[in-house]
Amino acid sequence: MIARVLAAELPAHIGERVRVAGWVHRGRELKSVTFAIVRDRSGLAQVVMSGPAPTEETVVEVTGLVTANPKAPGGAELTEPVLVVLGEAVTPPPFDLYRPTVSATLPTILDSAPVTLRHPRLRAQFEIAAASVAGFRAALDGIGCTEIHTPKIVGSATESGATVFGIDYFGRRAFLAQSPQFFKQAMVGVFERVYEVGPVFRAEPHDTARHLAQYTSLDAEIGFIADHRDVMAVLRHAIAGMLERAASRESAVSLLGAELPEVPAEIPSIHFAEARQLLGGKDEVDLAPTDERFLSEWALREHGSEFLFVTGYPMAKRPFYTQPEPGNPKYSNSFDLLFRGLELVTGGQRLHRHADYLAALEQRGESPEAYQSYLEVFAHGMPPHGGFAIGLERWTARLLGVANIRQTTLFPRDLHRLTP
Repeated sequence: MIARVLAAELPAHIGERVRVAGWVHRGRELKSVTFAIVRDRSGLAQVVMSGPAPTEETVVEVTGLVTANPKAPGGAELTEPVLVVLGEAVTPPPFDLYRPTVSATLPTILDSAPVTLRHPRLRAQFEIAAASVAGFRAALDGIGCTEIHTPKIVGSATESGATVFGIDYFGRRAFLAQSPQFFKQAMVGVFERVYEVGPVFRAEPHDTARHLAQYTSLDAEIGFIADHRDVMAVLRHAIAGMLERAASRESAVSLLGAELPEVPAEIPSIHFAEARQLLGGKDEVDLAPTDERFLSEWALREHGSEFLFVTGYPMAKRPFYTQPEPGNPKYSNSFDLLFRGLELVTGGQRLHRHADYLAALEQRGESPEAYQSYLEVFAHGMPPHGGFAIGLERWTARLLGVANIRQTTLFPRDLHRLTP
């Protein structure tokens, strides 16, 4: 059997008989000839044939002679074809996948995602997401991190007060994990530096363009740090790696018209208290979406950066395991990374002494018994450590200028959607 060649490789095989396989992207019948455009994972191939083309989205295998044609995709086409149908399309897609733009509404796209995501523009978004994950892994592997895989069914909530999905675990109460926080901290005591890419679950009844009930979290935890600024440096390194790998998907970037940012050698930062002064001095413990947009515009204007660290968030707004700011315990050794007007990453330094955890829980009026297995880790000696988490879907949406996070989510789960 002739080896399969991808559509993008055809120009390298002029004058040879090759085999391509993919989906019929479009058929155009003229008086004396038919052009069938076949789509595979690399792009489009034009097939010159007689008679009608198979129905769009039918899966075909075509053996033919590669002939130069500057008007064909990539400058080459298949002539003298022998076409075999591998899988017939019996139902048309909800909109024409061959058109360069997507005219369908978001609900239509999501309801028929297994077929609508075949559209090259929609597919390209997930190529960028996949490249970003690869870049994240490569960057952290390069500084001695170990990838871990932790349970998504847990016996206690990760973050005090947050809404969780409860489940019946063989007659016992359990929860879907809000994050791998407890486990990745424990693994710092084993590997020193760890990261994980996996799903997390938030049963928060948000119905906005920036929230999901399940999303993919890119987590890291680093041991033997001086403070949260060491974590910020690792995050900067990871973001740079993600962007470098995303930029390597040149065809996807070009198709989407994406403008990828530059990561400064040192991302500018501003303390939360100073940020509040810029915002008018209101005594708030968090930033509103309008505040995030204002500060991002300020960073771009003052520092030429699309990224901005906001450090020192009030302890009242941070989880109990957050390290307070030395000499100013109202604030914390934590940060958010803003990107193009939106909070993208949350991270910081954690407590690492057993006694400090007991004191923090007592201060918040919580019983240590609920966190017994977690606290045991710190009874056996842990180094100073900290970490961060990036929401992949939110990252991809901001990177590509997409307004709704559901557009960069495979089969999104939110307040209303449980299928497909």
